[in-house]
Amino acid sequence: MQGVFAFRTWGGKRKNAGRKRVAERRRVAHRTRGRLDGRTPVHVTLRVRPEVARLRRRDQYRAIKQAFARTAHKADFRICHYSVQSNHLHLICEPRDVNAMTRGIIGFKASCARRLNALVGRKGGVFEDRYHARYLTSPIEVRRALCYVLNNWRRHREDWRWRRATDPFSSAECFDGWADRRDRPPHRSEAGVVPVAAATFWLLTTGWRHHGPIGCHEVPGGAS
Repeated sequence: MQGVFAFRTWGGKRKNAGRKRVAERRRVAHRTRGRLDGRTPVHVTLRVRPEVARLRRRDQYRAIKQAFARTAHKADFRICHYSVQSNHLHLICEPRDVNAMTRGIIGFKASCARRLNALVGRKGGVFEDRYHARYLTSPIEVRRALCYVLNNWRRHREDWRWRRATDPFSSAECFDGWADRRDRPPHRSEAGVVPVAAATFWLLTTGWRHHGPIGCHEVPGGAS
C-alpha cells in the first residue's frame, strides 16, 4: 500500500507571513546612495522618535540650533538651510561626496541627540530611522526644495498662530531670496555663531534664482 504523507501547514511564502512591522511609517530603504560630485545640494529629512516629538518648543529649538551651529560649517559638509517641525527636520546640505554627507549627518544627529536628551533627562536614541536624502540636480529642483523647507510650516498649518511672514523655527532669517520681504541680518546662536553655513554650490547660490524669488506665503506641495 502507498504510504500517506502529512504535508506541513506552516512556513513558506504566504500572505501575512513573517515578522510583523513594528513601525507605523514606512522606513527608508537600505539602498546604496548615489555618487555625489561636490556640486549637488541634497535635501535631507530626519524623523525623531514619538517620545521625543514636539520639537517646536523654545528649549528644544535652542538645543537643535546649537547643534546646527556646531556641525554646519565643516569644509566638506555644510548645512545651508533648515526647518524644524514637530516630529521631523528638513535640511539642505552641500556635501563634497557621499562619505562626507554620511559623516556630517551622523555628527549632527549625535550633537542634536545629546542636547535633546540632556534637556529632558533621558537616554537612548532620538532619531527614528535612516535619513532620507534627495539629490537636487537642477535649478528648478533646488527652488522647489528651498520653498518646501523654508515654508514647510505652512504645509503643516503651523503658521496660523504666528503673525509673521516666515517660520521662526527655521533658517528663514538667513535666507536672502524672499520675494516679498526685506533681507535681514542672519540670526545667531547664543555663542554668536550663525547656525547655518553660506552656500557655495552654483545651484544653491545662483542657479535656482533663474526661476524667480520665493514668496513668504507660498505653500509647498508633495509628501513630507
